[in-house]
Amino acid sequence: MTPDRIPAAPVSPGTLPVPSLLANWLAPFRDCFTAPVWQRVLVLVAGAVLAPGQRTVSAALRVMGLADQPSFGRFHEVLSQARWNSHALARRLLIHLLDALLPTGEVVIGIDDTIERRWGPNISARGIYRDPVRSSRGFFVKTSGLRWLSLMVVLPVPWAKRRWALPFLTILAPSQRSKEKRGRRHKPLTRWAIQAILQTRRWLPGRRITIVGDSSFATLELIAAVRRHVRLITRLRLDANLFAPAPPRRPGQRGRAPLKGKRLPKLSAILENPATAWTKLQVTDWYGGETRLVEIASGTAVWYHGGLPPAPIRWVLVRDPAGQREPQAFLSTNLDDTPAEILGCFVSRWRVETTFQEVRRHLGVETQRQWSDLAILRTTPALLGLFSLVTLWAGQLMQAPATALRPRGAAWYAKQEPTFSDAIAAVRRALWCPPHFSMSRPGNDVIEIPKTLLQSLVETVCYAA
Repeated sequence: MTPDRIPAAPVSPGTLPVPSLLANWLAPFRDCFTAPVWQRVLVLVAGAVLAPGQRTVSAALRVMGLADQPSFGRFHEVLSQARWNSHALARRLLIHLLDALLPTGEVVIGIDDTIERRWGPNISARGIYRDPVRSSRGFFVKTSGLRWLSLMVVLPVPWAKRRWALPFLTILAPSQRSKEKRGRRHKPLTRWAIQAILQTRRWLPGRRITIVGDSSFATLELIAAVRRHVRLITRLRLDANLFAPAPPRRPGQRGRAPLKGKRLPKLSAILENPATAWTKLQVTDWYGGETRLVEIASGTAVWYHGGLPPAPIRWVLVRDPAGQREPQAFLSTNLDDTPAEILGCFVSRWRVETTFQEVRRHLGVETQRQWSDLAILRTTPALLGLFSLVTLWAGQLMQAPATALRPRGAAWYAKQEPTFSDAIAAVRRALWCPPHFSMSRPGNDVIEIPKTLLQSLVETVCYAA
């Protein structure tokens, strides 16, 4: 049986079946699951898309009309016990996204961590972290939760007319306290990032890869581990220790070869120096998506800190002539990069923050209730991956005749371009209203639909809050 002809999940009479459209969309991932698990995966994915609130297994079953299904425990076991490899799915998703949206060319990948707020003594990987959403420079807020490291490929989305950050690999970074309780060595976030980047490099052997990260990933350890495999662009501290390249070794010179040359001024000193030569540069998609004229200074140096390998970098110092933004510094491990190339790649990292916000608002991240370690490891990455799939499915729906993805605007909100809320609404509409659900002839103002479908829609709307 070919993947595009996989039957819908077996359900009891009178319940809502899984549309065959969804099985066709998920066909590239069919061979990652056994046949029984695959049937339940289709139900859970459809339920995760259609559910308006929490993304629990119970909510998915209810919205699919399976609240009375006696074997409901089998659906929970898909996440907590079934045998399937999440890394194999991540690789398949990355290749699927690139084949659809960027078959050739350089691949830009944003990397960032986020905190999923969760409480409960049975969640072993939970830790206490700084809440980046509620905290500010002068106000520190702690929260209990899980720390996730996510890699998102930044791709052009034609129907949105901009680039989006689409997650494909999300890794749980357990807290130090949880590792100490189990008597295991704690692995810091930098080590998780190194492994994730090198794994992605192995998945895309023939593509040039640029990794874009925030200041959390501006470390000499990370640069030393990945610079031979990918180009890394991150922020840079203004007080970083910069040096000239190491002088060539003289004939007959004894001892260890020098690692660096003479010390160079810190970027903070260059910023304050009135003799610094500034160049004007127009940057698109700057803060707020605007095109902004900024002043830059750039150069090459060796970033060095005792005990770690020195890192040759290209640095870019940026200041706002209007004084609305504080000065910032960025680095690239490719010394031949121009400042425009570095800033053009870095601004794409801000799409990662938008993705985190959208998956919380529209896909119910932080509403899961799993306590099993394996279920926790699988659920949040699955919801983030679902963001990428919904984005892709919305584009496929637009390819059908007389189909357009229009933004949901209003008299008080002149929305110009579609967003993810419009994309998931289009996918939901396609799943709720497949052609075979209509019982009436086309062209009538009144159509007939199955009673079970009407009941499911009404109950979903009544309990939407």
